[in-house]
Amino acid sequence: MPVISAPYAFNESRLFVDLRSIVGHPLYLKCEGFNFAGSIKLKAANEMVTAAERQGILTRDSILVESSSGNLGVALSMIAASKGYRFLCVTDSRCNLSTRLLMEALGSEVHVIAEMNVDTGFLGARLDYVRELCASDDRYVWLSQYTNPGNWLAHYRTTAPEIADEFPRLDVLFIGAGTTGTLMGCARYFREHSPSVRIVAVDSVGSVAFGGEPGRRMIPGLGMSMRPPLLDESFVDEVIKVEEADTIRTCHRLARSGFLFGGSTGTVVSGAVDWLNRNDTRGITAVAVAPDLGERYLDTIYQTNWLQDLYGDQVLDSGARTTVASSGPRGRAAPHGRDRRGGGAGRV
Repeated sequence: MPVISAPYAFNESRLFVDLRSIVGHPLYLKCEGFNFAGSIKLKAANEMVTAAERQGILTRDSILVESSSGNLGVALSMIAASKGYRFLCVTDSRCNLSTRLLMEALGSEVHVIAEMNVDTGFLGARLDYVRELCASDDRYVWLSQYTNPGNWLAHYRTTAPEIADEFPRLDVLFIGAGTTGTLMGCARYFREHSPSVRIVAVDSVGSVAFGGEPGRRMIPGLGMSMRPPLLDESFVDEVIKVEEADTIRTCHRLARSGFLFGGSTGTVVSGAVDWLNRNDTRGITAVAVAPDLGERYLDTIYQTNWLQDLYGDQVLDSGARTTVASSGPRGRAAPHGRDRRGGGAGRV
């Protein structure tokens, strides 16, 4: 039994759920929500804070500040509380109420941006506010998850090797795209260590991370209103975009089987299932990354009035079909013919 003295020292990140009986395809879901921060963002937060301390940027007099839609804010709140730092999270009105309350319970200050920037949306308005704070007081230390290499390095060092160790003959990996830290860290690792693995990025319709027209997005986590500075599309084989209504249907489908996951996970699984529907899955080894669990979404994607007000009465109609946009930057053929942990035929 592990014994810890700091909350960030615990992170169960080697748990995988076999979703075949639920989604009808071979798909393993890597669960990243089993830590005291409740999400995969603990890895990036740890990496960025440790690097800032090592470089002397972060001192006892510093005030950590970060723009976050929720999960990174919680992770930084937990770390700041444990290490004795002050932390200000700049978020916006789409952030789940339970997430804001959790950050405040951990001793953090939360500033909610109520109006979006005309050109760059809520994210642009949040970043403008952070820049103004930093310019007004040099005690503020902005880790900048959107540009900090520690964001992707954390997953190069942890998430990707954890997947590779469990599935040494992996065929395809589905990863949600927000800041693209997880995506870039995993993609770089597999390009270096197992370049035949197909990397599929899953984004939200209305996000402009990979181009396209901006649109309304109400579920925090995935998607960006600007191109992510960390993104290098040469590492990505294919991009799938998922409608938020399909994210919601997938979350509820998983919940009906006893697995309560967050909106980002619903998006990734929805995109993965669409890809698997369109490809030969015989003997394939496919893994998707689940960034968090669903408790923080009880007042949004699991709340009937919220769903009906935003998406209409038919949003949970089981007969509705998934609508996604798909593209393949590198254009490689989809792999097939591998069993979990090896064996089976070769790939194309």
